[in-house]
Amino acid sequence: MHRRTLFGIGAGLLAAPRIATAQAARTLRFVPQADLTVLDPIWTAAHVTRHHSYLVFDTLFGQDSRVQVSHQMLAGHVVEADGLRWTLTLRDGLRFHDGEPVLARDCVASIRRWGRRDILGRLLMARVEDLSAPDDRSIVFRLSRPFPQLPLALGKAGSNLCAIMPERLARIDAFTQITEMVGSGPFRFLAAEQIAGARVVYERFAGYRPQESGTPDFMAGPKIVHLDRVEWLTNPDPGTAAAALQAGEVDWVEQPLVDLLPLLRRHRGIQLETLDPLGSVGIMRLNALHPPFNNPAIRQALLHAVNQSDFMRAVAGDDTSLWRDGVGMFCPESPSASDAGMEVIAAPRDIERARREIIAAGYRGEPLVLLAASDIASLKAASEVAGDMLRRVGLNVDYQAMDWGTVVQRRAKREAPEAGGWNAFCTFNSGLDQASPATHAWLATSGASAAPGWPDDPALEALRVGWLDAPDPMQVAQDIQRRALRAVPYVPIGQYFNATAFRRNLSGILRGFPVFWNIRKA
Repeated sequence: MHRRTLFGIGAGLLAAPRIATAQAARTLRFVPQADLTVLDPIWTAAHVTRHHSYLVFDTLFGQDSRVQVSHQMLAGHVVEADGLRWTLTLRDGLRFHDGEPVLARDCVASIRRWGRRDILGRLLMARVEDLSAPDDRSIVFRLSRPFPQLPLALGKAGSNLCAIMPERLARIDAFTQITEMVGSGPFRFLAAEQIAGARVVYERFAGYRPQESGTPDFMAGPKIVHLDRVEWLTNPDPGTAAAALQAGEVDWVEQPLVDLLPLLRRHRGIQLETLDPLGSVGIMRLNALHPPFNNPAIRQALLHAVNQSDFMRAVAGDDTSLWRDGVGMFCPESPSASDAGMEVIAAPRDIERARREIIAAGYRGEPLVLLAASDIASLKAASEVAGDMLRRVGLNVDYQAMDWGTVVQRRAKREAPEAGGWNAFCTFNSGLDQASPATHAWLATSGASAAPGWPDDPALEALRVGWLDAPDPMQVAQDIQRRALRAVPYVPIGQYFNATAFRRNLSGILRGFPVFWNIRKA
């Protein structure tokens, strides 16, 4: 039987008990970029988990498509004592999916849990002398030093989001995954209908109270839901997903295969659009705990070998309007981006120089475990280019292909590669995440508390933390980039712009990464 037919029958059978003809217009079927294997938005920064979490959880502030932050779960806030005391006031009538009211103590516990893992959250919590809930609606921060970025920290749209959950869940250690999904967001997670590796289901939360003011804009303004159900179908390969979209069996494919874009563009019932103007910025993350990348000289040598255009052509094709090379440590066109220290990126590639420097640094042929996500086309392509580049410079590459969910789980392991750990992997981050030193998690070089890879460079970390209070943030951002291109916590591999594909009977899709409020289905 044809794979397309298999998918159509399978999806239909799974949905049949719940979806009658009259209901179909209020059910949206979505194919995400990868399977949802981790539910907890604090435990991982994976984009598919972030997308899931914004259905289930709400945040105190929300960020719009112009990167401005406004109240979301809050009615207002007051700043006193020269910026050292912030009082946030919850809106009336907020409830969790289990029917319990959202109380300030739930928010305090949620902030504390998030603040242990998130890069900007850790900077905020380092200045918190006291965080309390004096009554059911008031959240009070007492700070040792002013932190004007507090609304951004609590409301930034990038990973990790400060998801508000019940206190009983928020008290679970931040390094332990939560699997019970109880939030106060616009959709409820239907655990009973989840089929691992195949389907995830959400239904509209009737008790959700949208923000009453503003205009829907990404994570800001009223989150008004016009759908009854959202079904994520997580198992189809790119060809099957594209065929199902053409047949009307699914409504939205997050990241269709680049090679299939011309076919989809010709289809009268399908619209292609680039929703995120900052795109996705690629990195090859290096594990600084184990050989060979615990040696800074070997990490530095790779910069002479990387050709960003090779990576981007493999990921996004020959159309140069869909990608950029010459990308440094920050998202191009963001306030922190510059050409500081970029000579090493702009210089002609020199594979032989990289090979010589690696040998001179003491490399003796140890196996290098490269984790390669095989179920996301962009990551598969980037991993293949990375593997070829690493081999060409003389490294002994052990290329291990696996699904992205397994990469997310595996990259958290600190063990040596031969004991189940790793040496390198490729990933893409939203440009929004890499727009500033405060939100760019892969630039943190605080050792054990850094993101997987755990680089330890006190000079770079001091620059990154100091950026918050710098009188000239742009100068510090330039210094950060220069230092990062010496410390090399990761190798930048370029930027590309995701085209998403959806049926033309959908309207109201907001700019940014996928969210599911404001959408109508005709």
